[in-house]
Amino acid sequence: MHRLFVALRPPPPMRRKLLDIMDGVDGARWQDEDQLHVTLRYIGEVERPMAEDIATALQAVHAPALDLALSGVGRFDTGSRGRALWAGVTPQDAVAALHCKVDHALVRLGLPLEGRAFLPHITLARLNCGSGPVDAFLAEQGGLRSPPMRFDHLVLYESHLAPDGAWYEPVVRYPLSSPLPRT
Repeated sequence: MHRLFVALRPPPPMRRKLLDIMDGVDGARWQDEDQLHVTLRYIGEVERPMAEDIATALQAVHAPALDLALSGVGRFDTGSRGRALWAGVTPQDAVAALHCKVDHALVRLGLPLEGRAFLPHITLARLNCGSGPVDAFLAEQGGLRSPPMRFDHLVLYESHLAPDGAWYEPVVRYPLSSPLPRT
């Protein structure tokens, strides 16, 4: 079985900016540089033939490259599944449009539409019941901003679970086209 997801990989300056703020919450499992991404669609576990079909179907996704900026931080409270800290990205509508294209390409293969609301973000840390309070981190980093940076490809990743957390292997990179110059 292959555990897959589709994501955007932040450019190096954005990853460095995020790594610089990852501190200040006891017990947080901070993401490392290789884990930083904007999930467009979580797929889950599939057999090899479906994984190959997914890789092929994503070739049909055509979209312009995105210029995205960091925009604040937040917290997900997900009940019994734990919590996470995240950094937002904008403009959200551009990422949501790409999410819809990816989602529809996968639905054509027979996968269900993603049922949860889509909020473009980059996960910074995983938290559990033993993690310290996050309010100071949220207050200190709430004004997180960056200039827009170019995201010029999407990536099909395979997620591998390990005792010390997941690690992500890029399987295929798909270029996003450069937008037409403005006149």
